[in-house]
Amino acid sequence: MTAAAVRFGPIDVAFDESLLRPRSWTLAQSQWAAELSDGSPMLEVGCGAGHIGLAAAVLSGAPIVQVDSDPAACRWAAINAAANGRGHLAEQRCGRAQDVLGDGERFGVVIADPPYVPSSEVHLYPEDPLGAIDGGPDGLDSVRSFLGGIAGHVDRGGSVVLQLRGLAQVDQLEAWLNHPSSPSFVVTESRSYGDVRALTRLESRPGQE
Repeated sequence: MTAAAVRFGPIDVAFDESLLRPRSWTLAQSQWAAELSDGSPMLEVGCGAGHIGLAAAVLSGAPIVQVDSDPAACRWAAINAAANGRGHLAEQRCGRAQDVLGDGERFGVVIADPPYVPSSEVHLYPEDPLGAIDGGPDGLDSVRSFLGGIAGHVDRGGSVVLQLRGLAQVDQLEAWLNHPSSPSFVVTESRSYGDVRALTRLESRPGQE
């Protein structure tokens, strides 16, 4: 596959067409995560080329664990960390978060960009890898799975900085989180970047184990 490269805030990012092309607006996610960091290890789930988490690590000086179930993503994330001279800050683990995180391993800041496009709308993005964007019937299948996978790995009062498909999807997520059986997170702040782009900050609820 043909590799390409782009500048992403403080780093250069290389990738190929097997991965979702970095979007410049998502640097805001890196910046927000860096602002929330206290210097302790961060976690990025579904890291892709690793640019969002790596930029957050560079901006904050905090180390980061980057997780993805796609071996190609893990390879590119490692390549990008090394190419930017930040291999010491970023560790890649290939697999599902619930399988590759250790018992009792916790993080103060978690970053994620799970697939969130409803299946009926993925045809609008023909250049994007289907696995990187298809979020199921309502777009939230992967988001729900992600939150379930990291439950127990977020510090009490820690933050999850999550991409979603606009503020309407934030409302859908918030309604789901209100169910007693949902993971113990609460939406604390959301930022809109257009009708189909949003970042939301979740916090682990007091008493989460």
